[in-house]
Amino acid sequence: MSELLQPVTLRGQHASLVPLDATHAPALAEAVREGELWRLWYTAVPRPEAVAAEIERRLGLHAAGSMLPFAVLDAQGVPAGMTTYMNIDRVHRRVEIGSTWYAQRVQRTALNTECKRMLLAHAFDTLDCIAVEFRTHRLNTQSRRAIERLGAQLDGILRAHQRTADGSLRDTAVYSITAAEWPTIRQHLDHQLSRPR
Repeated sequence: MSELLQPVTLRGQHASLVPLDATHAPALAEAVREGELWRLWYTAVPRPEAVAAEIERRLGLHAAGSMLPFAVLDAQGVPAGMTTYMNIDRVHRRVEIGSTWYAQRVQRTALNTECKRMLLAHAFDTLDCIAVEFRTHRLNTQSRRAIERLGAQLDGILRAHQRTADGSLRDTAVYSITAAEWPTIRQHLDHQLSRPR
């Protein structure tokens, strides 16, 4: 198995990222109920009764070599969401951080910043990636602001890029951070995490 696909646990002060598995389904179903996240039209979050199938789908993509899925645990160790390395390019050593959602209770907290900091550090410092991408719906302004706060640069908009679950067309905003930018971005994220909340 490529090291880009090797399951790993990443631990921080506000969150931990652990290999996703079927045992996380009940707690993640509860987490997704907070704020009825599946009702957000511009993103794909599973309904509570579909969480187990979504975990199975992500684990299937891991087995196929295109995704490394994580369960996101809050500071108390309670599952609070999911995230992944996806669109893994082993030849060019690029990954996308995506398919991320968080329970409403941890949104706009240090948890997201710390998760991204841990995933970026692992991608650049351990996996020797040349770039890390982020993609979101052009109209998902909350997600775009969060990506921009990380210091990622907008590469462009892929117009009429995908069909959403309801059949409408999605314009995808593509952002990235390169290996050369990582030392400055790391300093920026560490500063953000050191500030009182």
